[in-house]
Order: sequence, then C-alpha cells, then structure tokens
Amino acid sequence: MKYDLIIAGGGTAGCACAYTAGKLGFKTLLIEKNSFLGGTMTSSLVTPAMSSGTNNLINFEFYKELMAELNLIGGQITYADGNIGWFNPELLKIVLDRMMDKSNVDVILNSSIDEIVITKGHINGVYLDKLSHKSLLYSDTIYTDNNIEEDKMLSEYIETNYLVDGTGDAKIFEKLNLKFLNNLDNFSEKKYQPINLRFIMSGIDLKTFSEWIMNLDNNRDVTTSCIINDEIHLSTAYTWDNDKDWALEPVFKQGIKDGIITEADSNYFQVFSIPGMQSSLAFNCPRLMINSEFNPEDSIIKSKLLKQGRESIFRLSNFFKKYFKGFENAYISSIANSLGIRVSNRINGKYVYSIDDLRTGKIFDNPVLISKYPVDIHSLNKNNSVLEKQEQEYMLPIESLMSKEYDNLFAIGRCISADFESQAALRIIPSCFAMGEGLAKHLAKTK
Repeated sequence: MKYDLIIAGGGTAGCACAYTAGKLGFKTLLIEKNSFLGGTMTSSLVTPAMSSGTNNLINFEFYKELMAELNLIGGQITYADGNIGWFNPELLKIVLDRMMDKSNVDVILNSSIDEIVITKGHINGVYLDKLSHKSLLYSDTIYTDNNIEEDKMLSEYIETNYLVDGTGDAKIFEKLNLKFLNNLDNFSEKKYQPINLRFIMSGIDLKTFSEWIMNLDNNRDVTTSCIINDEIHLSTAYTWDNDKDWALEPVFKQGIKDGIITEADSNYFQVFSIPGMQSSLAFNCPRLMINSEFNPEDSIIKSKLLKQGRESIFRLSNFFKKYFKGFENAYISSIANSLGIRVSNRINGKYVYSIDDLRTGKIFDNPVLISKYPVDIHSLNKNNSVLEKQEQEYMLPIESLMSKEYDNLFAIGRCISADFESQAALRIIPSCFAMGEGLAKHLAKTK
C-alpha cells in the first residue's frame, strides 16, 4: 500500500494538514493514537481557541470550514469579541470524522507508527503498530481470514512520499534519534512551561453565575458575558499574582483560609462557557506544580501530574460549589484524558525561528502563518508569567517545519523549530491549523 502523505497525529495541525492534502488530491493517511481526532482540543479539553489578533490570516480555510460545520450542529458560536473559536469538544470529534471522510482521508485510530524505513537519507515508508486488520486500509468491509499470518496483520508496511510529524511532542523525530532544541547544550532551551489538567463541570445555573460574577467584577478585560442564540456565554479568570487587581481574590483567599483548597490550587483559574452545553463550563485549570527544567514527556512526571491534577480538581469543584453563586448543584462531568502541555520537544529544523524574528516581524518568502498572538509564558512563580503583546504581525517560514536530515520529513504543531519564547506565541490552535494547512499547500506546489 502506498500513500502520497502519511501524517502521524490527528490533532490540531494534523487534521488541518490531512484535510487540506486530501482536497488537493493527495492520497492521505492520518494515524492517531487515540480513539478520536482533535488532539488537545478534544483529549485535553482545550476550548475555546484563542484569537490570533489579526484579520490578515493566511491558511485559514480549514479553520473557517471546521467552525462552520460545527455551527450547523450547535457546536460553535462566535463570541462577542468576534472570536469564532468557541467550540464544543465532544461535537468536534464527530465533525472531524465527517471532514476527513469528505476529503477522502484514510484514518486509522488507536494506532501509531512502530518503525520507519529509510534508504539513502530518504524516508520510504512505515510499519504500523497494532494494525489488527489489513482491510482497514482498503475498504469499509471487515474481513476475517484465518490464513493471514498474525505478524503480518500486526505490521503492515505502508509506503509514502512524505511523512509528517503532527504528534505535538515530535515522536517521529524522536524515533529517528534526531536532536531537539530543548536537548542542546544551550541551557536556556531546556525550559518548559507549567502544565494544566482541564475539566468540565455541569449542573450550573449559568444565569445566576453570570449575574453574580458580572456584578462582582467590573473589569471587562477579565470578565464578560453575553447572550448568543438564546444561550448565556461567559468568561472570567483569576491568578495568584498579586501585581494584578483580581475581583475573585477575596473569594479564593477565603477558600484557602477555610481549608477547602490549597494555595497551589489557586495559582491559575480561567473558565469559559461551551456551545451546546448550557449548564456546563470548561475550566482552564488547575495549573500543576512542576519544575520548569523537567520535560513533561517524562512518563513518571506525567503520571504524578495526572494524579495531582485530579485531586486538585476535586478540591476546586467543592470550592466552586460552596463559594460561587449558581454552582450549588454543580458536579464534575468530565476530566481531560490527557494533560494540557504547552511545550515539550521542539525539532532542530532547517530554520530555527527566533524571538527576534517575531518581535521584528521578519518577512519570509514562504510563510505558513501570520499572527499577532502575544508571547504567552506561564510560570509557577508569582508575578513571573509573561504576556507580551505584539505591536506588529509576525510570520513563520515553511523552513521551520522542515527536517534538516530528511528531505521528505516535516513537523507541524507545537513541536516546530522555534526557540522557547517564540514557540510560546506560535503554539495556539489557529496557528497550528495554519501550519498544517500551509504545509499541505506547500507540498502541492512542489509535487
């Protein structure tokens, strides 16, 4: 079996790349380790998507079509500030399935690449891990043939012209033993951001909560609420930073004093409504305590953080029920399947995009995205987080998606070739969509 393009990772960037490639005539295979597509948007409950801050976006077609399809089934709204990226994570799984079918993309779920075949510096194909039936690649019919040897069923070889790493953590580059920027001798590159474990609470009286929080907080840069399609939609936030004036500060401090939550539980809090889920809110918290020099891809660390996060969520839920108006009958309805990782492995590609490139708005011949999103660096130290707004637009070149070692290997998403500070601006959902779409269009031009 041969494909023009194989994409490892059906997350934000991977889905955009696969869908666009399929529309452009590429025979495309998308491989995803989970039982559903969407990556951090679905598995990590990262909703809504942040706005890029500019109207001069490129490679924006997939994003717009995805949100339009979600809107048709009640899973998307455009917020009062014009951000189209407010979406329902569960309905997103359904829409992504439909869009891959629409674009004739073959999708294999619950699978990953086991081995990569290379000849003279060129990637020729891959073997998949745990591929239970060869028929999954050929038709909708499930065949059972006792004469098929089990080892062949589990190790189907697939040829490809291009291989794209959309895993978020550069798992394909890692399998090939390629160097990462975060592993180089330059210590400044060995930094990571704090991790979140998101969750959803349901059974909330949103009308009561909206009225309470809007009366409590007059800062409309922090707390907003509006009615869209007869639904209440809102957002509010709080952090433990004492260089800012937070309306929720006395509420959180009372919860700490009463022993309902710990001080660490209060370090970061952000909440958003969800289209089509009118008694529910999505929480961008807790932000978990981890040394910034520890790679979040370490399995032992991830295991500890998951347990730490679930305990924190339980405490926070009890806190909200006691101190937030409208939460009296609320309950935890979902905890993310995976951690919200902002940065882990970053490839050392053909071009290492720098913070100077971003701040100066350096012009490139072949950009894959344009954005004005701030440099957004979270810290567990009080008053040490960074949100550096940009006065001008910046762009990312296609070369930051290219492997130096293999001419047909690419990376998209948060693992691109960018230094620590610039990656903190490039990692948001719209930019990852643009990377995937932009790469597919680039390959079509050079086909």
